[in-house]
Amino acid sequence: MASSHPPVHDPEQGVLSQEMYPLPIQITPSKSWDSYTETVNSATESSSTTSEPTPYALPPPKLKASDYRKTLPPIPSSGFAPPSAEPKPQLSPPPRKKLAKVSRWIRWQLWFNTYRKFFMVVITFNVLSMILAVTGVWDYPRRYTGAMVLGNLYTAILIRNEMFGRFLYLVVTTCFAKWPPLKFRLAMTSTLQHLGGIHSGCATSGFIWLICRVVVILVNHKQNHDSVLAVGVITNVIVGISVASAFPWVRNTHHNIFERHHRFMGWLGLIATWIFVILGDSYDLRTGTWNPDGLRILRQQDFWFAVGMTVFILIPWFTIREVKVDVEIPSPKVAILRLRRGMQQGLLARISRSSIMEYHAFGIISEGKNADYHYLICGVQGDFTKSLVEDPPTRIWTRELKFAGVSNSSTLYKRGIRVCTGTGLGAALSTCLQDPNWYLIWIGSNQEKTFGPTITGLIKRNIGPERLTLWDSKERGGRPDVMKLIREVYHSWEAEVVFITSNFQGNKEMMEGCKEANIPAFGTLWDF
Repeated sequence: MASSHPPVHDPEQGVLSQEMYPLPIQITPSKSWDSYTETVNSATESSSTTSEPTPYALPPPKLKASDYRKTLPPIPSSGFAPPSAEPKPQLSPPPRKKLAKVSRWIRWQLWFNTYRKFFMVVITFNVLSMILAVTGVWDYPRRYTGAMVLGNLYTAILIRNEMFGRFLYLVVTTCFAKWPPLKFRLAMTSTLQHLGGIHSGCATSGFIWLICRVVVILVNHKQNHDSVLAVGVITNVIVGISVASAFPWVRNTHHNIFERHHRFMGWLGLIATWIFVILGDSYDLRTGTWNPDGLRILRQQDFWFAVGMTVFILIPWFTIREVKVDVEIPSPKVAILRLRRGMQQGLLARISRSSIMEYHAFGIISEGKNADYHYLICGVQGDFTKSLVEDPPTRIWTRELKFAGVSNSSTLYKRGIRVCTGTGLGAALSTCLQDPNWYLIWIGSNQEKTFGPTITGLIKRNIGPERLTLWDSKERGGRPDVMKLIREVYHSWEAEVVFITSNFQGNKEMMEGCKEANIPAFGTLWDF
């Protein structure tokens, strides 16, 4: 029977996973790109004028003809084999093995991943530094508390900067592709994927040091100016709100709250930090007077940390552009966005309806750097993705500087498997399109109808049957024994690693199964 599990939100994609698991199905050739305008017009025509089925369309909006947008040139459909006239064989799903209870040791290994290890190392170092400072063993944190505050916050911002992240991925994938021992390459991938642990650890530590800094000022209130203390308290409150809004349960369940508070409170916190730094460095505690000498401020460490924070916060915002977009709506569940220029595999794009509000991340699908277009699969979940179907945009805001995901490290491996469910295909497909050494397993429900001719055409055109398993749970009558699929392909394909993009439950089951089977695997993160 079909799965009874409800659709689950996929945090990596910001969209809805259609099914928990994907089977080999026959994909019909890709049609030319159907714009939203053409879809609306075709829906109003009589079905007797064409023998082909009309794609899904929403009711035509009440717009003037001049309001309809133009579309980009259609995707060439030449070279496709005609659809088979033979009836599809009746396929039956393999027996789905009852999930065995996973040992606590395996669950502990998966829970205490590299992300949490990084977090613990950073927090431990800072807590020990505080203890050494309080006991008088280490004098630096006592003398330069401001540098400890901003040094941590600077590192947190640097780690999350798109340009710095792309640089790290470039260095690792250029220097360590394929030749080092597998364990080393797996460690490099794990490090790159879990850099968020350093970000979270440094941000939390910086906030704790900021509290200590204000407490010290409060204790020595008679030697400090009231304005320094007041700005310090305000900075604490603002940074505290920004840190709290980034907790995983807030970010994953209330994404818009995270976006607004983490971003805008972060900007406000940066301004407050600058005021706090300048006031604190300008006030002379020995004389109790203000020292307007700018050179004195330039000699302080916290000043330069603040400069670095500002630079790396601003860099991504200088790359924002409003670009033309074409929208295909193959079903009411999904919108496929097409944008100009090709991309390398393993990248994600942030898009928004406005220049500064609520950016959403989606995996980029592209046939290569020299391709004419790249695509985003946006499954209907929240207000943003729902609006893409109900009111398709003609232009959209995006950051031209894309950020790298774990798939970008796929070039480290000789052979690999990319497993995805539903809309998780958006983060997975480019790797298999651009690298013939990667095998695609896509599990979903009625994929061809749900995702349309463009996506299925890309798969048909670029991935041969020898490295492709598409599991249609609707056609097969249920979900597969996904670990059986992974194990069989892992050994027959002679893969070195498995990358997984799925909903929470699917990711958990596959990661536990791979760990138990000693198959190296990297899954979707929810703790960043």
